[in-house]
Amino acid sequence: MAGGAAQPGAELLAFPRFRDSSTQSLAYGYGPRSLSELRAREFGRLAGTVYLDHAGATLFPQSQLTSFTHDLTENVYGNPHSQNISSKLTHDTVEQVRYRILTHFHTSPEDYSVIFTAGSTAALKLVAEAFPWVSAVQESSGSLFCYLTDSHTSVVGMRTVAKVTSIPVRPEDMCSAEKRGAAARDPDCQLPHLFCYPAQSNFSGTRYPLSWIEEVKSGRTCPVHSVPGKWFVLLDAASYVSTSPLDLSVHQADFIPLSFYKIFGFPTGLGALLVHNRAAPLLRKTYFGGGTAAAYLAGDDFYIPRQSVAERFEDGTISFLDVIALKHGFDALERLTGGMENIMQHTFTLAQYTYTALSSLRYPNGAPVVQIYSDSEFSSPEVQGPIINFNVLDDNGNIIGYSQVDKMASLYNIRVRTGCFCNTGACQRHLGISDEMVKKHLQAGHVCGDDVDLIDGQPTGSVRISFGYMSTLEDAQAFLRFIIATRLHPSNGRAIPQVTPGEAGAYPAESEAQNAVTATMDRRRPSPQEDTRTDSGVWNDLPTVVDAVGLYPPVLEAARTQQTPSEKAAGALDGGLGPHVVTNLYLYPIKSCAAFEVTRWPLGNQGLLYDRSWMVVNHNGICLSQKQEPRLCLIQPFIDLQQKIMVIKAKGMEPIEVPLEENGERAQICQSKVCMDRVNTYDCGEKISSWLSKFLGRPCHLIKQSSNFQRNAKKKHSKGQSAGTTTTLSLVNEAQYLLINRSSVLELQQQLNACDENRKEEVFPVKDLISRFRANIITNGASAFEEEKWDEISIGSLQFQVLGPCHRCQMICIDQKTGHRNQDVFQKLSESRERKVNFGVYLMHVSLDLSSPRFLSVGSQVLPTLKENVECHDLPALEKHQDVIS
Repeated sequence: MAGGAAQPGAELLAFPRFRDSSTQSLAYGYGPRSLSELRAREFGRLAGTVYLDHAGATLFPQSQLTSFTHDLTENVYGNPHSQNISSKLTHDTVEQVRYRILTHFHTSPEDYSVIFTAGSTAALKLVAEAFPWVSAVQESSGSLFCYLTDSHTSVVGMRTVAKVTSIPVRPEDMCSAEKRGAAARDPDCQLPHLFCYPAQSNFSGTRYPLSWIEEVKSGRTCPVHSVPGKWFVLLDAASYVSTSPLDLSVHQADFIPLSFYKIFGFPTGLGALLVHNRAAPLLRKTYFGGGTAAAYLAGDDFYIPRQSVAERFEDGTISFLDVIALKHGFDALERLTGGMENIMQHTFTLAQYTYTALSSLRYPNGAPVVQIYSDSEFSSPEVQGPIINFNVLDDNGNIIGYSQVDKMASLYNIRVRTGCFCNTGACQRHLGISDEMVKKHLQAGHVCGDDVDLIDGQPTGSVRISFGYMSTLEDAQAFLRFIIATRLHPSNGRAIPQVTPGEAGAYPAESEAQNAVTATMDRRRPSPQEDTRTDSGVWNDLPTVVDAVGLYPPVLEAARTQQTPSEKAAGALDGGLGPHVVTNLYLYPIKSCAAFEVTRWPLGNQGLLYDRSWMVVNHNGICLSQKQEPRLCLIQPFIDLQQKIMVIKAKGMEPIEVPLEENGERAQICQSKVCMDRVNTYDCGEKISSWLSKFLGRPCHLIKQSSNFQRNAKKKHSKGQSAGTTTTLSLVNEAQYLLINRSSVLELQQQLNACDENRKEEVFPVKDLISRFRANIITNGASAFEEEKWDEISIGSLQFQVLGPCHRCQMICIDQKTGHRNQDVFQKLSESRERKVNFGVYLMHVSLDLSSPRFLSVGSQVLPTLKENVECHDLPALEKHQDVIS
């Protein structure tokens, strides 16, 4: 690869050159159909977004939804179990869809039956429950359940229901069995065994031979050595059929589970089990539900099932409207692409191109940029699906955690999948994770689906991209440019290019901050150590300038030179540490909105009074953060304790007031969710809802945590806190307080500015950097990152326990003055902090007594206590940091 002087994207493999060098004919697109027009017409919602998680869920086209909703508005569909005309229409339409499904897979009702289920997982569970397992009795052997280790969790989970001997089979062992040939077989032994394997690995995209079906059923290949009996085959086709044709007239597996959203994107929650009619009579059913009985008695153990296998196993009323939606899915797919063969060729071309370009990327020292996990060389769609699984490496060959890659990708509006993808067997095999390591990771706090990506430097998962039928060359190249830009050509302070209006993530050009609301108080100066009071007049008696100002107010006097209390407390920022004191205090009344800076503020039992007591939710009641809506940072709340109101301002909007406390008689209690916790909240009314909706351009509401609701912290008890005492939280993510050290900010600033020494102005002013980390308490007087060695601190007479570091997300890339994004902060932290983006520490109260008002004040002295076994001499700024897993 070229050196770092090349422009981003210079090393991108040109598609014409790739196509010309290919040894096979490559198909891109769908003949005369314009792919760009298809994207614009059918998937306009993708503008500005690169969606590369089609193996997780593909996307539905607009015309499919339009056609389906038109169908529903033009027809009356009744319960198919009734006999009226509307119900007969439903029954006949559902049966037509069953036939359409079988036709899609090149078979007919003479060979296969379609049982609708809640998804492929439900289909697998049905087989596990109904297969005619024979338990081992004394010396007589029983049935075997064999499954490929490269199987989805839902396949492996069948073993707990089967309750027979389960044998995992490695892919390499299955290949050896093919070469080994047929074992001695007793034709009279009908002991049933089941072998399950995926047509396509959802982890790596490897496509396993469909020929295994007949080889295993005929006895020419046996998953295990010399086992008498009759083998049945379950082909997990959920991942495979999303982008490839499956011909069941040739490859006649006994059971084929499907999930239709993998093919069409809609409807979700609907799948099917295709059962070969020769295997259907063997299935045993215990439970019977509505619609499955030909006759039964309520007072006696008498039950006769219905004749067809579908009627016997579809308990209750099927999701018939979703089934009807499948008809429109098939119509749209064929109309837009011409069929699954075209989809297979198109998606494979994109995957092969991306694989070729990605695997060729090298650092200047020759080291690869990524490690790809694959069993093929992407030579043909017969052996490889449109999935690429990989981990990003640094130039020393160390793996960069998948969580960090995911966060960086999101800054470029790229959607990927990370983790182990519900396929632990493949993850272990490709990443070299032993059984003991899996158990060790669990003990360390890692569970499936979390963002704990590295433990002791070893990966717990990887990154996966996958293509769908509407994916384009531009999608693939945007992803490759992202890897090149972030790994080979750092942007040196350049902001991420802003997308055009109408695209996802577009922001207004204005970056002006709002006018300040300055509350003038009694001009009596406080003692910096004053944090308790005996009177109850919290607001009226607050001394000197509480300066309840926004984080970015314009200077009220044009030629103002006098230092603010915060600036005086900060001391010199040119290298001297100065006194160890609090320099700034911020609270964030509305979660993810602008900060409210104060010099002295009362404490509540959840932290700073009114800190993150409100949050903005969308029309579904889901909390909005700057990750989804960056313009939240332009909404500025101001608290007036005397008038008991919060004033909210934003550019172009009239200020609006919200009461600090709910009206108990009018408040409508609703449940919301914050960091997996259920919280009781109330809606602040239609007036503020309309205000927010107008500013953000989407329907939303402002809600506040109910004053009589207690959200308990998950953290262990603080020191000095009795076991019966519970620490409570507002709508914060982790803890009551977040503290950052100004020296740490300065060191980060130096690293960022060093990226481009030719700039005349600072790329990241200190105050701008501080604002990105959205901390409550800013201190000065300690060495950079020394705060990570603290166990406890006292601020004035208040005691706090340090819970651990704050692991940062991509929100730190958002400029809090403009809402624009720049990935440099996240990337530089990642590089300097050894790939774990920690910054700041969480604090909790220790034995807080609120019998009299307590305050935090700028200028208060900070006295930390170091953790045990930590020496007190100077701490190196970039000392290796032990991961904290909570």
